[in-house]
Amino acid sequence: MYLAQFLTVALVHFLAVASPGPDFAMVTRNSLVYSRKVAVYTSLGIALGIMVHVAYSLLGIGFIISKSIILFNVIKYLGAAYLIYIGYKSLRAKPKGMLEGNTSAGPDKPMKPLSAVWIGFLTNVLNPKATLFFLALFTQVINSSTPKSIQLLYGIEMMIATFMWFSLVSIFFSNQLIKSRITRFQHYIERLTGAVLIALGIKVALSTK
Repeated sequence: MYLAQFLTVALVHFLAVASPGPDFAMVTRNSLVYSRKVAVYTSLGIALGIMVHVAYSLLGIGFIISKSIILFNVIKYLGAAYLIYIGYKSLRAKPKGMLEGNTSAGPDKPMKPLSAVWIGFLTNVLNPKATLFFLALFTQVINSSTPKSIQLLYGIEMMIATFMWFSLVSIFFSNQLIKSRITRFQHYIERLTGAVLIALGIKVALSTK
């Protein structure tokens, strides 16, 4: 009965999640700077963030947020500040050799799995564009008469699809052949992604509904 609606939701969500944005930039950064494992954990955090959006959309809180300038701006500026903070840390990246007396490039210490999950989670949850996307999805694409249990299944599908997509992104950008070609320039890559994250943060801060 709900197959057509499910396929529509799945397609719309996939097009949104596959488009470049803060999530994509963060996974790419962690793939290149850290490791595939860190990037996959970051992807898991992003997927868990999806369920937060689904939860408040089901509860109707998303509508309240979208109509409250104060609440929307709080989320917007927190998200912008977080992206700018991570971007600033990336801009300060230095070749590992400068820190340890060798010529390899990379972070001065590995990232713990929980930290990677947390970074992905915050990047997704604090994105105001995601808030508006899920509000539109649950009010314009998904029929209000659709049972909450079915809507929850849609949310679970979106979470799984998000994790699978960004896991593929993690696998691609953490490929040893790709990383071996950019090892000498890894700190410049981190600085570049830092600049991208800062630019995204500024764009989020200046955005309107």
